[in-house]
Amino acid sequence: MSKLDKRFVAAFDIASAMTQRIPPDTMLMFYAYYKQATKGGNFKEPTEGIPLKNAFKLNAWFQIKNLSIDEAKEKYIELVEKITNQKIN
Repeated sequence: MSKLDKRFVAAFDIASAMTQRIPPDTMLMFYAYYKQATKGGNFKEPTEGIPLKNAFKLNAWFQIKNLSIDEAKEKYIELVEKITNQKIN
């Protein structure tokens, strides 16, 4: 596993354990970066939940479709670091 992948997994674990309330626009960015980092351009419409919320999720993902998988991982890590005020090594 590459260093970037290890940092991404650590960031995901931290994000998954967060209990603080996060603004909806930031949650959408978490979703979009995660999906781009794990699925690349293989867009698939979310099927669970509220249709309008799913549309926002898919739109957020489309907006970052130009990012490579590695770039999306970096952006995800940066977002976790920004919200938690901790550096992920």
